[in-house]
Amino acid sequence: MPSRSVATLVAAFLGLSAPVAAHAFHSGGVAECEGCHTMHNTKGSGKAVPLANGVGQGAIFLLQGTDQSSTCLNCHNSADAAPSGYHVSTDDSMFTTGLKNYDNANTSPVEMTPGGDFGWLKVDRNVTVRGAVSVMLGAERGHNINAVDYGYNKTPNNDTAPGGTFPTASLHCSSCHDPHGRYRRDASGAYSTTGLPIMTSGSYATASPMVAGVYAQGAYRILAGAGYAPKSNPNFPFGATTNPPDAVAPSSYNRSEAAGQTHVAYGRGMSEWCANCHPAMLENAYASGVAGHRHPAGSSAKLTPAIIANYNAYVSSGKMTNTNVNTAYSTLAPFEMGIADSTPASYATLKTLAVTTDTQNQSATASSNVSCLSCHRAHASAFTAMTRFFLENEFMTIGDATGVASYDSNATENKINYALNPTEQQNAYYGRPASVFGPYARDYCNKCHAKD
Repeated sequence: MPSRSVATLVAAFLGLSAPVAAHAFHSGGVAECEGCHTMHNTKGSGKAVPLANGVGQGAIFLLQGTDQSSTCLNCHNSADAAPSGYHVSTDDSMFTTGLKNYDNANTSPVEMTPGGDFGWLKVDRNVTVRGAVSVMLGAERGHNINAVDYGYNKTPNNDTAPGGTFPTASLHCSSCHDPHGRYRRDASGAYSTTGLPIMTSGSYATASPMVAGVYAQGAYRILAGAGYAPKSNPNFPFGATTNPPDAVAPSSYNRSEAAGQTHVAYGRGMSEWCANCHPAMLENAYASGVAGHRHPAGSSAKLTPAIIANYNAYVSSGKMTNTNVNTAYSTLAPFEMGIADSTPASYATLKTLAVTTDTQNQSATASSNVSCLSCHRAHASAFTAMTRFFLENEFMTIGDATGVASYDSNATENKINYALNPTEQQNAYYGRPASVFGPYARDYCNKCHAKD
């Protein structure tokens, strides 16, 4: 039988088993060693291990890819025509790249995980805004992971993380995710890197419950925690008290949201965790509008009564008509629940909300708080600074004389979404047709602020 890479076999297995077994490879902790490493640096996952200096002198850390992120993308990059399983990067063979003003081709990055699609980093555009011509670089649309094998490189505009000093040349998937999945949560809610064995992933609503004194659960998305120092730059360890954030996702999470949103139930701690690299962005006080202060984001940044009322009532521009608490929540502006701890009881509450329908009451309350992910995607998006919606122009959609909403304005007016074609725009909003927002919909900051 011809030799085949373990990573290839694993990827094939996961593809056939999705969505139920989409998280089977990591299972909340360390995975099969040969899925990511090659013992003697002599074989790769369908790719030639770089051996310019001879056998045994190939990729760093005996990885299956040239670098850490390339090794991750051996499985998580795909030439998909539609959202699929655990993929977070559309292969650039599937969509149009290069500098252009407007392209009506039916091509676009397609992955719709809650974190976004790294493929948007490769969508460059010439844009004209208020009569001025400029270039919208794809590199400004997200976290610029360095993955040589897949054409990802650091942004030319930022040498360090915004609001911090972490060097972007050192940014890899493993800067945020612990590739060995050592962080675990026990039944008391305490996080550690040793102790009880990890029984299951702590990411999903379908996860088996922990057994006190016997088993632990892996951290959400195998995110790193207190004291973690990424191999790409060990000079930037995580804070000594920074636990992975508490959150739960539905097991089917990479999908269009046209017929039902993919509700990730965010519990607490996301902004504090992001502050490991972006400390100046953490703002737990209500001081936005004061010189030098930033938009509130943090566990103490509770929604005010006015914001709660706006959020739960807002439907689209000018329409404060929602009366159904089950449909108040939007994945284009999610909030944290503000749960008290990391115990099984708190996670049981989050699990009930991690669904792919809009039938669960997840309306904003006095316990809810703004987090970094209320406005940003964790990986990348179609928009500048990886925001969940468009900010730079007035409109998200336009309309015709009869009031029919449309995404197709860039060829003539360039009022919305910086020269993205209609397919790209609909994918950017996770499959939502323009009719969901209505004609001449203003940007989605209004979900909380209702100034339209």
